[in-house]
Order: sequence, then C-alpha cells, then structure tokens
Amino acid sequence: MITEYVRDAAATAVVFGFFASSWFGWAQEAPPKSWRTPLGIGSVIALLTAVAGGLLAWRHWSDGTVFDDDTGRSFGIVVGIEFVAAAAGAGLLALRRRAEFISAWIAFVVGVHLFPVAVILEYPLIHVVAALVTLVAIAAIPVARARSIPVSAATGLGTGSVLLVAALASLVAALTGY
Repeated sequence: MITEYVRDAAATAVVFGFFASSWFGWAQEAPPKSWRTPLGIGSVIALLTAVAGGLLAWRHWSDGTVFDDDTGRSFGIVVGIEFVAAAAGAGLLALRRRAEFISAWIAFVVGVHLFPVAVILEYPLIHVVAALVTLVAIAAIPVARARSIPVSAATGLGTGSVLLVAALASLVAALTGY
C-alpha cells in the first residue's frame, strides 16, 4: 500500500493532513455540541501531520518522485476536472436551494477523483481512501437524516477521519521508508 518514494508519501501526508483539517472544519458548521472538541482535536492533529509531512518532503525533495512531465500533466487534468465538477455541482445545488448537500457532493467528487490519482501516483493506499471517501459521501445524507444532524457534520467527520488516517499512514510510511 506504500508508494515507491519517501517524498511522495510525505507529500501525501501534507495534502491529506491539510484537507482532513479542512473537512473537520466544515463539520464544525453546526455539529452536535459533543463533537466540537473532538473535531478541533482532529483538526490540530491533521495540521501537525501536514507540517511533519512537509518537513519530511522538504528533507527528501531531491530524492525520487513519481512526478515527471507526463504524470504532472495527467495529475493536473484530473484535478482540473475535479474542480470543474465540484464547482458545477455546488453551483447547481445552490441554485436549487439545496446547499445543505454541497458537502456531500464535494466529498463524492473528491472520492471519485482519487481513483485516477491513485493510478497516476502509483500509490495503492489512495485507492482505499478513494473508496472510503466516496462511501462517506454516499452515506452522509441518509446518516445525517437518521441522526438529525447537518449533512456537513456527517460528511466532514467521515471524510476528515478517512483523510487523517491516510495522512498518518503516509507519514509513517515516509518515516520508516515503507
């Protein structure tokens, strides 16, 4: 489940750590009161993981990476499509006065976009993250309704948790060389 390059594992810890914190933040839009402290702690741990990954990526910057001209271009195309799909869906949901579903839509787009990213980066762990984030997105609305919580709370907690675990796993992989 590990990438070939320490730098890529460390950079993945940065990206997933940063976005885990962002998702925990989105979950704080209107969570149950008992969730506020754990969401805050999750955000801090995620940011510390991102910083540690950043320092490690910087330290190994001259080592190998899967990125070259072709992978960089492919990655850029996938991320570009992700942004367009996320923005278009969010805009449509806002126009239809269903803004409460935007977090689930964004998580769905993020999850789906991670499947080709996993192939491009040759990092199998990202396939697992893609599947789990996509499942969180699909489950968020029914779970939120069943528990009478905002969709953003269900989506943010689930997506943030998946990304934090993946960030920590990537950081450990980078630190241990696996």
